[in-house]
Amino acid sequence: MRILSIQSSVSYGHVGNSAAVFPLQRIGVEVMPVSTVMFSNHTGYGAWRGPMLTGDDVREVVTGIEERGGLEGVDAVLSGYQGGDSLGDAILDAVDRVRRINPRAIYACDPVLGNAQSGCHVSPEVQNLIRDRVVPHADLITPNQFELGFVTGTQPDTLESTLASVDRARALGPRTVLVTSVNRPERPDDVIEMLAVTEGGAWLIETPRIPVKINGSGDVTAALFTAHFASSGDAAAALERTTASVYSLLERTHAAGSRELLLVESQEDYAHPNLRFSAQQVR
Repeated sequence: MRILSIQSSVSYGHVGNSAAVFPLQRIGVEVMPVSTVMFSNHTGYGAWRGPMLTGDDVREVVTGIEERGGLEGVDAVLSGYQGGDSLGDAILDAVDRVRRINPRAIYACDPVLGNAQSGCHVSPEVQNLIRDRVVPHADLITPNQFELGFVTGTQPDTLESTLASVDRARALGPRTVLVTSVNRPERPDDVIEMLAVTEGGAWLIETPRIPVKINGSGDVTAALFTAHFASSGDAAAALERTTASVYSLLERTHAAGSRELLLVESQEDYAHPNLRFSAQQVR
């Protein structure tokens, strides 16, 4: 399997491609990373150094890959945070180039907008880009529950309303939706769920809630689910493998008291995940 991953890159820590590439490689995926920024560290530290690249920069890199024949055999294009129209257009252009060569290739988009605690933390320009142009172009999206509500104009807060919101998202274009954090009032506060929905059904998986929020965990989740689902077509199995890997990664990181993901130390959890959580079909 080969994935073209167009995301941010940091030298210190793990977010964007710096979080997604190694787990994908560890499970045997050939990854071609294209950077949208090249920062010293993620912006959650409040200070960082390094350049933000332009849409033209991304196009140049993708063009060079295409000239070497590198877009042949691409099974998926993966994207995360999009900084504006320029980068968004370049990513969509890359998707179109890949699809012309391989019509079966999928575009997997993590529609990074914000979360329920802090709301949207991207500009109105990016909000419109994600909702109106990127999501309809995608085959697979991996929003959290807040982002799902934003792109569909709904307020999912129960399993039923979340499923209804997913149906609205799928009507926009994506065939598959992974909701990476489902919170609902009937569940205890110490658990969290993920929900995967395809045309073949819907599957819910539950894990204990690890009391930590670490940058980059969503990037790892989106990358692993994309690879597992693209290779197998089995949403339940992809959900179980992804959940097992990410839970172990967060568990180890939390136990160490680290602010950054222990990405390398957790490598066996990607290749040989402990499948201790089962996905339940809910539709």
